[in-house]
Amino acid sequence: MNRREPFLHIWGRRLISFSAYAALATTMFALAPLLLLAAALYGAARGGDWSKVRVTLFFLLYLGCEAWGLLAAGALWLLTLGGVLISAGRYQDLNAGLQRAWSNALFWGSVRIFAMKVEVQGQELAASGPMLLLVRHCSSADTVLAAALVANPNKILLRYVLKKEMLWDPCLDVVGRRLPNAFIDRASRKRGEEVALITGLAKGLDRSTAVLIYPEGTRFSPAKRARALEKLRPQPRLFDLATEMQAVLPPKLAGPLALLDASPGTDVVVLEHQGFERAASFKEVWRGGLVGARLRVRVRRIKSDEIPSKDKDLWLFEQWTETDRWVREQTATEPRASDNSAGSTP
Repeated sequence: MNRREPFLHIWGRRLISFSAYAALATTMFALAPLLLLAAALYGAARGGDWSKVRVTLFFLLYLGCEAWGLLAAGALWLLTLGGVLISAGRYQDLNAGLQRAWSNALFWGSVRIFAMKVEVQGQELAASGPMLLLVRHCSSADTVLAAALVANPNKILLRYVLKKEMLWDPCLDVVGRRLPNAFIDRASRKRGEEVALITGLAKGLDRSTAVLIYPEGTRFSPAKRARALEKLRPQPRLFDLATEMQAVLPPKLAGPLALLDASPGTDVVVLEHQGFERAASFKEVWRGGLVGARLRVRVRRIKSDEIPSKDKDLWLFEQWTETDRWVREQTATEPRASDNSAGSTP
């Protein structure tokens, strides 16, 4: 569950983040006509490359979602006096509704802006909890994927395991802290406390709840893969499996294994995706990496009685080896960047 933070710590962070987002949003929306005109002229000069128009629209969408989310969250707090006037369950449900609206608007708005194609296989397998949802992580763009495709259609409340740096996003800081999430300090020397925050999310799971964790712990890159392999060298069985992984990072063990141990009898759902690799950095997004992208998603559900009681580390690595195999298979059939519709009219 959410860690307790000193009042001054919370509002010191918010003073900075709220001010920065407010200034950026005000500037972007005030200059939107000029920015879009400049992006259009640039595209016309480059023979009809409208990617900069699309990217500008995306950042306007993101900032608009942040502004709406904060206003809605503030209104909800005022109308309920921070939840005092209604039950705790009702307050959580209302905040979960805000989260669904925010993530749906951001994900599906981005799909339309970038003219992306979304293909999902096995979506029905994640129609209900309880479950531990393991999600591949290769881009900031995939952080709302599980919400849009799994949680929101089925009204499942996802309990997220996220890095604490995500609290610099104002909406996550406000609404995310009202919901049962764990914002982890990856640099903490008190690993036991961080693991306890994660396992706390597994308490009381039911058909309408799930815990989401990114087993890789960070976004994929070749350099990170090399470092991860070096750390695994003293563990030959895991190292051998990890060397097979070319498109994903070997999973971290502490968080996922702690969740498995804390929730016996709970199914595991693996959400794999391919297509966000071209948005692994701001530079790639700015260059139009998502324009015309084909996002392929596969959902696998492993029943709890198929999860071994021993050697769960090997089992987890085997699952991620399968994820890597599928991602590489999809990448091999992906159209070349030049075949995408980056130059089409937005």
